[in-house]
Amino acid sequence: MSSQTISVESSALQVDVLIDEDGSAYLQQVIPRGSTPRPAASKYFKTSHAPLVEVRLAGEGTEKHKSSKTLVGSYVGPRLKYKSHEIHTGAGSKTLNVTLEDSKIVVTSHLTVYDSTPVVRSTASIQNKGDTDIIVTQLTSLVLGGLTTGSQKWWADYTLSVPNNSWFREAQWIEHDLPSLGVDDYGAYGRPENHWASIAHYAVSNRGTFSTEGHLPMGLLKRHDNAETWLWQVENNGSWRWEIGDWKDSVYLAAGGPIETDHDWRLKLSPGEQFTTVPVALSHVLGGYEAAFSALTQYRRTIRRKHTDNKTLPIIFNDYMNCLMGDPTDEKILALVDPVVRAGAEYFVIDCGWYADDAGWWDDVGEWEPSKKRFSKGLKHLLAQLKEKGLTPGLWIEPEVIGVNSVVANQLPPEAFFQRDGHRIVERGRYQLDFRHPAVRERMHGIIHRLVTEFGAGYFKFDYNIEVTQGTDINASSPGAGQLDHNRAYLGWVNELHDRFPDLVIENCSSGAQRMDYAMLATHALQSTSDQQDPDRYAAISAALPTAVTPEQGATWAYPQPAWDDETNALTVVNSLLGRIHLSGRLDILSEKQFAIIKEGMDVYRDIRGDLPTATAFWPLGLPHWHDEWLALGMTAESGKTVYVSVWRRGGSDSIELSISKLKGHEVKSELLYPKTFGAESEWDAIEGVLKVKVPSELCARLFRLTVS
Repeated sequence: MSSQTISVESSALQVDVLIDEDGSAYLQQVIPRGSTPRPAASKYFKTSHAPLVEVRLAGEGTEKHKSSKTLVGSYVGPRLKYKSHEIHTGAGSKTLNVTLEDSKIVVTSHLTVYDSTPVVRSTASIQNKGDTDIIVTQLTSLVLGGLTTGSQKWWADYTLSVPNNSWFREAQWIEHDLPSLGVDDYGAYGRPENHWASIAHYAVSNRGTFSTEGHLPMGLLKRHDNAETWLWQVENNGSWRWEIGDWKDSVYLAAGGPIETDHDWRLKLSPGEQFTTVPVALSHVLGGYEAAFSALTQYRRTIRRKHTDNKTLPIIFNDYMNCLMGDPTDEKILALVDPVVRAGAEYFVIDCGWYADDAGWWDDVGEWEPSKKRFSKGLKHLLAQLKEKGLTPGLWIEPEVIGVNSVVANQLPPEAFFQRDGHRIVERGRYQLDFRHPAVRERMHGIIHRLVTEFGAGYFKFDYNIEVTQGTDINASSPGAGQLDHNRAYLGWVNELHDRFPDLVIENCSSGAQRMDYAMLATHALQSTSDQQDPDRYAAISAALPTAVTPEQGATWAYPQPAWDDETNALTVVNSLLGRIHLSGRLDILSEKQFAIIKEGMDVYRDIRGDLPTATAFWPLGLPHWHDEWLALGMTAESGKTVYVSVWRRGGSDSIELSISKLKGHEVKSELLYPKTFGAESEWDAIEGVLKVKVPSELCARLFRLTVS
């Protein structure tokens, strides 16, 4: 057969798949529409493509000179040959399905492009076409070679940024030069021994139920001159892996969900059975990282479940952080209600503790019956009082766990829990429920139904505070396979809740943001972004959050305290103004002056929140770092004529210049929005495209609005 190129394109992106003379398939090109193809700087430009899909089966090794530790270089990948292709057209999208096969399996690569953004979403499916069982140990969602073929010195011209994501320190991007990661020009290509394979690579992987503990499932590869940026995310609420490496004098990217070597994932497929991987999204822009994040933001808005909450952005009060801290009573809550209403909140969420008579509730949760000791007239009566005040009541719950001392632990069948070798897995005094089991889903449906229909709850904060790295081997080919199936079943259950109660708002939380991935966020309305209790540290998280979550989904704590000075209380409000507000703190004992500062911030938020569901972020000082003395986050409204900029000072000199290149050459009005009466100077330099800001306090924050004249 002769070689051919199969393409799928939208108004934003073109994706080409090359089928060569022997039927091998490669993802040849992912390029924005209307852009000029990159020059073939690499002498290996025509051969830098990696196999379209890489598969490993039990009993099959690795090709000569290739590492079994990488996602690429399998026996099976190059063995797969082209069978057919089709293009499916959806609402605002097109999907190219390329089917390959060998004697044992049929593999289909699914490549979806969207009219709204230069992003491709990739998954792969595998089917056993033989007459005996096979064991799959790896199936990639995306493989793309030649990412840096437009550069003569790719190892020096590109950098890789990786987002660290730990409890209390979320979404912190660290930039690496490629040689420091071992990805370098080392002279192996083109030698007679054919040492051209991906010998050196750098991988980021996560294992277990905390999908974003340690790192977000993302990566960013960009040129120093901002001529080109690649940005990707793996969409799984469990284990995942991505890697880059040097493949034929260029960089490749491979990514997907759990595999055998990292995650104890193996899947038995009987004849005719099939499996589909988790999605990986890849943005490619011929520009800087801000354009790539803008593209990914638009994509995230496209794939997520539609919910009114993401349009109206109501202010949510939650009684936990720097407030009741898991010790609610009707007396304490009623003391907060009037201040919460005066501040302008629309939801009142009672966080953990409402189901327990005392503080020692950690290992006996699971029944989710309200405490009679904490609420003298009953929780139902208290929630009714909240509704009478115009507040939608909400409750905290951990639907995936049962405490080892809970009565429920003996009410469900053994198969309803994660197990290894016939024993229930115990993590921090809790059992992990397995949402594959119908008894688990039915029981939790009943609990949520009762709390919604009988108690009037209109909001749930779904938290999750244990990490199960072992997976479960009950009714599964492997522990990793059992865990993946549970993860998917859990998301299915949450979607069923939305189907039953369309107006119900469900927040995703996991020890702060230890599951801040877009499997969860395509399903849940909003995301708890941290448990960080210090507002000055939280500022670095707030400034970085739009890299990880859309502004209208990223909920940040604003928790004023009577012991803090006015600048600190204003700063905690600024932390949340360009996202979603999780108001908390001791509103009930603030002075009138302190309360006025908070109320002013809520009034400003109601004024600007209409712009946020379609806004895109930018960073006038670059992506933030944890110890930066100055931080800045900008949001550009959809019209392009209104720009919001939050600025934080945490030390250093009293002035800073903020680069806003998109407004360069325009006459712009600069307005201090919040706090309006606090000291701040701003001056717009249209020639340089710079906003000059001066503030008096060493620790403070301001929100400005820039309007194009």
